[in-house]
Amino acid sequence: MSLLVTGSIGMDTVETPAGKRDDIIGGSAIYFSYAASFFTPVRLVGAVGEDCPKSFLSVFEGRDVDTGGLEIRPGSKTFRWHGSYLEDLNEAVTVEVDLNVLAERAPKIPGNYLDSKYVFLANTHPVLQQQMAHDLKDAKLIVADTMNLWIQTERHELEKLLKQIHGLVLNDGEARLLTDQKNLIAAARDVLKMGPKFVVIKKGEHGCLMCTKDEEFVLPAFPADTVVDPTGAGDSFAGGMMGYLATQGNFSSATIKRALAFGTVVASYAIADFSLGGLQNTSREQIDERWNHLKQAMSF
Repeated sequence: MSLLVTGSIGMDTVETPAGKRDDIIGGSAIYFSYAASFFTPVRLVGAVGEDCPKSFLSVFEGRDVDTGGLEIRPGSKTFRWHGSYLEDLNEAVTVEVDLNVLAERAPKIPGNYLDSKYVFLANTHPVLQQQMAHDLKDAKLIVADTMNLWIQTERHELEKLLKQIHGLVLNDGEARLLTDQKNLIAAARDVLKMGPKFVVIKKGEHGCLMCTKDEEFVLPAFPADTVVDPTGAGDSFAGGMMGYLATQGNFSSATIKRALAFGTVVASYAIADFSLGGLQNTSREQIDERWNHLKQAMSF
């Protein structure tokens, strides 16, 4: 089924205990699209500047990712982010960020994308996310991500967005900031009161928590023994989750739980190398094998 993602496409500089990489491809839409393409065709909507390396535009060769919604804007510059994990692999320290094209208008959704049934609004300004949600009137499932910057500076617009979507994905620190709750169960319940039907709270190496009005579900992270670069782990998690949901056609709690497990497994591969390297060296067969391993580990 048609899965559309809109979000950032960036040039990253990343420092971890494993080394440093300059000007590598990154951005929420990039990680999400690659991860989701293991499960279903993906439609990518985003924008880059004229400085974007040509090699970035060929990263999806051989993948079922339609880049017809990618705009290359003359006179604009591509989003740049420099992050460091030298102090803590669970939390990036932003050394420098240049929004560049992300501070401009939202990219236009191509006409042939407007029938998309599954939509992920990756992290960007909540006003732009609202515009996208409004334009995609045929969507059966709209899930969004956010970040602490928008919670702190655009709370009113974020609250308006939450009334338009079915699911929200955010990390534990963002959940606490949004709700002023220290307990994550209480935080998740407060988010549900704001509009979404379900909320997924990412807890890094400690897994994730999913809540609906009827139940709570906790899933541990896959016990990965190789962590090179955590950048994009959350977006890869969301890509695996949404990619699987797009193949199922229903959003029951059981289906969402299985989707979370797929997202967890895909994220465990994403962190094994810098940028997209971990995902590029992965196959759907490996993902399924690790998914079954996680399922067995959860049985007792």
